Amino acid sequence: MSTDLNTLRQLAHLARLEFDERNEQKMLSDLNEILNWVDQLNSLDTSSVEPLVHLSHELNVLRTDEPRNTVSHTEGLKNAPRKDSDYFRVPKVLE
Repeated sequence: MSTDLNTLRQLAHLARLEFDERNEQKMLSDLNEILNWVDQLNSLDTSSVEPLVHLSHELNVLRTDEPRNTVSHTEGLKNAPRKDSDYFRVPKVLE
């Protein structure tokens, strides 16, 4: 399978890409190599290969999510630019 310069130009237009002549020829060559590689993959018999769902056998290897306080109330207010006893002071948004 291969493609021609017109097809490449149409694809470039759809993808909003611009190529000069030298890069256009290089891109055409690369695109034809990719299409040839896909043809090789299509010729392989994969009927006995089970579809891959996950890349590894490990599932949910994350830690359990346990609620906890990591920053105390006073530590949280310590770096506030403006505060009012227990609250952050922010500019008024609504009138």
